[in-house]
Amino acid sequence: MSKYLSLEDLNRCFHQQENKLRQLRELLHSYSLLAAHVFVLPDVKKGSEHDPITEITVNGISGNEALDLGLRHYQRLFIHHNNQNISSKAAIRLPGILCFSVNQQQYHSALNLIEEINKLKAELEHIVTVQSGVNKEQRFEFVHNQLHGLITLNAYRTITPLLNPDSVRFGWANKNIINKVTKNQILARLEKSYNSGRTVSHYSREQWAEFVAKEITDIKKLSDDVILKIKRPVKVQPIARVWYAEQQKQVQYACPLPLIAFYVNCGGNPPKLGELPDYDANAIVHRYKPKAKLLELVIPRLHLYREI
Repeated sequence: MSKYLSLEDLNRCFHQQENKLRQLRELLHSYSLLAAHVFVLPDVKKGSEHDPITEITVNGISGNEALDLGLRHYQRLFIHHNNQNISSKAAIRLPGILCFSVNQQQYHSALNLIEEINKLKAELEHIVTVQSGVNKEQRFEFVHNQLHGLITLNAYRTITPLLNPDSVRFGWANKNIINKVTKNQILARLEKSYNSGRTVSHYSREQWAEFVAKEITDIKKLSDDVILKIKRPVKVQPIARVWYAEQQKQVQYACPLPLIAFYVNCGGNPPKLGELPDYDANAIVHRYKPKAKLLELVIPRLHLYREI
C-alpha cells in the first residue's frame, strides 16, 4: 500500500478513536458509580527519561474526582495535554480502577464500545509499524507530520474491561525481559544492519559499518552451541491483581491506565479494592528468587549476553 493511502488511514483511524473515546466518557458518566480509585504518579521531567528509578511516591484519589481523572486520562493523547516541563518521550501512567453497577444491556453497550476502541488502537499501531512501510527511524516523522504532538504509546494502549471481579489489588513489577536467541539469529540481525547502509547518530556511515562488522566478528568467534540471551531491562510498572472467587483464579494485568470493572446485577455492593503502595527499590523482598545463571555481556547495545 502507498504511503499516501497509509496517511489517509492514519488520520481516519485516529479520529475514529477520538470520537469513540468521547462516546465512552459520556456513556460511563451516565452509569452508576460503585467505586473509583486512581493513583497519580510523579511526572517525568524533560531530560530525566533514562534516570534509574528507585522511589515512586503515589498519590491516591477516590470517588468522583478519580472518575473524572480516569475518564480524561483515556483521552490524554497529545503532548499539549501535558505541562510544558513534562517529558514528551515518557508516556503518562495513571493506574487504578473505575467500578460501575450496571444491568446486562448497559454492560454490553460499554463492552462493545471498548472493543471498538481497542480494535482502532490495534489498527493504528499496525498502520504505523507495518502498513506504512516506513522503518523505525522514520515513524516519528510519519506520525507527527499528520498528528503533531501525538504520544503514540498512549494512543496504542488498550482499555481493560473486567466483569464482576471479587477484589482488585495493586503492586509493582520490575522484572527484566529475557529472550533466548541463537548465534545464527544474531548474525542474521547484524548482517541485515550492516547491509542496510544506514547509520546512527554520532557515527558516519563508514564508522557504523566498521562498528557492526566488529560485532559480527565477535559473534562468529563464539562456539556454535553457545547459549545467548537478550536481557532487556524494563522500567518498574504498576500492575493489578484481579481475583475471581468462584473460579478460584487470579489474573495479573499491566496497569498504565485505569481498568474498568462492571458489576452486573450485583445489588450495588462496593468491591474490595486495594491501594497502590509507594515504590522503594531498596525495600523489595523476594519470596522466591531462583538462582540465576552467570551471564557475560557480549553486545551492550543489543543487551546480548552469553551463559558462562
